This record gives sequence, structure tokens and C-alpha cells, in this order.
Amino acid sequence: MTTDTPDTSDTSDTSDTSDTSDASPPSPTMSLAEVSRLAAAVLDEVELAVVGKREPLTLVLAGVLAGGHVLIEDLPGLGKTLAARSFATTLGLTFTRAQFTPDLLPADLTGSFVYDQRRGEFEFRRGPLFTGLLLADEINRTPPKTQAALLEAMQERQVTVEGETFHLEPPFHVLATANPVEYEGTYPLPEAQLDRFLMRLGFGYPSADDEWEVLRRRMERRQEEHQLRPVTDAATLLAMQAAVETVTVDPGVSRYCVELASATRRHPHVLIGSSPRGALALVLVSRALAVVRGRDFVVPEDVKAVATAVLAHRITLRPELWMSNATGGSVVAEVLASVPVPASREVVPG
Repeated sequence: MTTDTPDTSDTSDTSDTSDTSDASPPSPTMSLAEVSRLAAAVLDEVELAVVGKREPLTLVLAGVLAGGHVLIEDLPGLGKTLAARSFATTLGLTFTRAQFTPDLLPADLTGSFVYDQRRGEFEFRRGPLFTGLLLADEINRTPPKTQAALLEAMQERQVTVEGETFHLEPPFHVLATANPVEYEGTYPLPEAQLDRFLMRLGFGYPSADDEWEVLRRRMERRQEEHQLRPVTDAATLLAMQAAVETVTVDPGVSRYCVELASATRRHPHVLIGSSPRGALALVLVSRALAVVRGRDFVVPEDVKAVATAVLAHRITLRPELWMSNATGGSVVAEVLASVPVPASREVVPG
């Protein structure tokens, strides 16, 4: 395993296992208009490095603002790792990159107890999970036992080592990458772990003009590295996430999310449809996307924009269809076309 950590990250011993899980969330001290302005600035900065991918980058940012983790599944060389680094820098978060390999052990992620001969006692050495943004690079190249080491961290925001629990300081987000076409030496993510990702999406190939722009910018800056500036910091991101919690969701829109999730369970191509966690994820990400788009309320178009990224990876197709063209994305598209859309409101009364 290889990890890249900034010099400012704290890798010192910690034995503080006090329970902070009952702490109340921070009160929103930032207006939604300010959140929208900062979100646009973050996307503008990230686009200096990742060219022509505003829409998927917007979805990644919406996933972070919603407090979740994002799986980026796409072909090599399309900017997955670059996007994760760019978001970490622009959001002002500590960044760690863990290269997932077949010999990676759970302790390589969580950390472990090491005997300190000078002090005559064991001390805990933190692993790469103790960070603001973790890039889990090629997550499908490591065995299920190591993949499972992420489950507790992603869901509970904590790790347990030798019976001791260590809490991960917020904000904590995982941006994972996976190659969807190379299967030799890989371990498909189990449904339980896929469900922990708030969203799964891809970038796709750039247009010819965007690809030329990549070349032009590389020649212009005369170096491989991209020099991006921080737009926010960890405290500001937490305030942005708290403000997103105040976004208005009309009951008709939330029921629309429920209908979409339940419709996936009734689809004839589906063996296992989306759980209620999928409906909740639709609401959470739609709120964040509404703010990025400059609104303080959710409309059905927000739900439609995130539906594939939120629901497709939560769908298991029937085995007899695995060799057909049916996919989770095609099921979501059919569901979106069949479920009645509630009326949009231009203004939602407070």
C-alpha cells in the first residue's frame, strides 16, 4: 500500500476514546446563499484541473455537502484521482491516498498498536483513515476483509482496533475509485459496502474540444502539478453542511423519492431493489444539489438529476439478465419515466 499524506496531518499517538457520537450537530451559521456562492467557487477551482466535467463534479460536491461518500467508477486516465485531490485541496481538507492492493491488510487502513520501547507501553499509530478526505484508489483490488475495514469508518465515523474505539474527526469523506472493465485480480464490492456509498458515478470521455483544452493548459503551465487554491476549510465545510440541513423539502417531493425507490423493487428485471436508505439518499443529495443550483428548496428536477447516481448501485439485477444490456442505470431510467412527477413549486412558503 502507498499513502500520501500532507505534512500537516497528525499521525501522533491518541488514546482518547471518549464518546462524542451523542454531540449535537453544529448550528447553521451560514446562509444558503453563501453556501451556493462557495459551492460555485469550489467547482470553478476544481474545473481548472478537471476540464469539462462540471455536471459530474457538481454531483460529487453535492454528495460531500450531503455528508456522504462517493464512488467514482470509470476507465483509467479520466481524472478520478485528480478530481479527489482537487476537491481535497479546494475544500481545505487534509488528504490521504490509500492504494488498494491484494496484499493490503485492515490494519494498513485503521492503524495499529505499536510497542514504544522508550515508554515501555503500546501506543496507537493512526492509519490513513484518520483524515478529512480519503482517496480509496482502486478499491476493488483489495480482498473483502480489507474492504470491510472501511464499513465501520464510513457508516459510524469510527474505527475499532483491539477492542478500543477511535472516533474520526468530522468532516470525514471517502472518495473511492474503481475500474469497471478490468476484472483480473479484482474483488467486486459486496452490496453491503456499495450501499454505504451515497452515490456512484463516472466522468466519461471528454469531448474533442475539452481534450484539446487539457493539452493546452498542460503546455501553458509547464509542469504536471496543478496549483489550486483552498476556497474553504474544514470548519467552513461543516457550516455549509449544517446549512444544507435547512433546505425545504415539500412532502410531495419526499413522497416522490419514496415512490422512485419502491418502484425499483417492483421492476421485473430487479432481484433486489433499493432499500429505504436509497430514498433517504435521494432527499439528502437533492437538498445539496438545490443549494448548489441557488435554491433553498428542492424541486423534482433535482431528484431526477441525482437519481441514477444515487439508486443504480443499490439495485441487483436478476442473474439471467447479467449477460444482457440491462443495468441498474437502465432500470432507474425506466422508473423515472413511469413514476408520476409531482408539480414543481417556484416558491415554497417558509
